[in-house]
Amino acid sequence: MIRTCWELGRLPEFADLKLWKWAHMLGFRGHFSTKSRRYSVTLGALRAARRTWRTEQARTHTGLPEPDPTTTLVIGRWDYLGSGYSPGAAVLAANVWHRKELERQFAAEGGCS
Repeated sequence: MIRTCWELGRLPEFADLKLWKWAHMLGFRGHFSTKSRRYSVTLGALRAARRTWRTEQARTHTGLPEPDPTTTLVIGRWDYLGSGYSPGAAVLAANVWHRKELERQFAAEGGCS
């Protein structure tokens, strides 16, 4: 299929399709596993199945009961965890601020002129 894309891409009547550019994506002009709704398994269906499996895995691991499909789970507890940067993030933020300040000073002094 890759060779066919290259060969068809050389023909003037298919030049505007730019098949040569997409040859390694097998001519689909997108992810080679396809995003088509007619494909046997769509990427959205795979993501949904993975999300369901991960949710069930987490529920089992934490020992939560089986959810009742006729009710809505409401979480009504909030905990204050703190504010501001973590120590490592504070160092990074200070470094960014310092570099920006040096750039401002450099520009105010005339820069490289």
